[in-house]
Amino acid sequence: MSFRTKAAAALVLVAAFYIAVRRASAPRPSSSSQPAPDFVAVDLNGRKLALSDYKGKVVLLEFWATWCGPCKEEVPALVALERKYGKRGFQVIGISLDDDARPVRDFYARFNMNYPVILGDAKLAESFGGILGLPVAFLIGRDGRIYAKYVGQTAAAVFERDVRALLGRRGATDADGPSFFRQHR
Repeated sequence: MSFRTKAAAALVLVAAFYIAVRRASAPRPSSSSQPAPDFVAVDLNGRKLALSDYKGKVVLLEFWATWCGPCKEEVPALVALERKYGKRGFQVIGISLDDDARPVRDFYARFNMNYPVILGDAKLAESFGGILGLPVAFLIGRDGRIYAKYVGQTAAAVFERDVRALLGRRGATDADGPSFFRQHR
């Protein structure tokens, strides 16, 4: 077998494996979800931000960084979601894992971000189960529980579908647990 033939076969195997993993990690319903860990930080504008202050709202919490290509591609969708659903009880919160605030402030201004952004650290990332790649987002319901986790770049339509589902739920808590939990990879 020639090198090109072996390389092509290897590429086909890698692609098949990737597709199989993506399908196997499709969202699965679950009868329970974890409470979102609370934290307190100061946002880029110097305001105190506590996740617990957003109880009663649907929150999309995204771990990201300015050097992350997929993160850059997601930001316009998050800005649009905040604009579209912010008055209906929805809030995006960004947690940058950059080491320095300067590039985050520049990025924030350049992308006209309309939601609070804080600088996160390893301790905060660990409280959410560890963040091994970026972006990673969590959809938190009005009751403070995590209803979905998104690993990697996520289509705006997926975020919007899940946000709309949680915004449509009545009441701040659900005694029987959430009707869905999604984990996207």
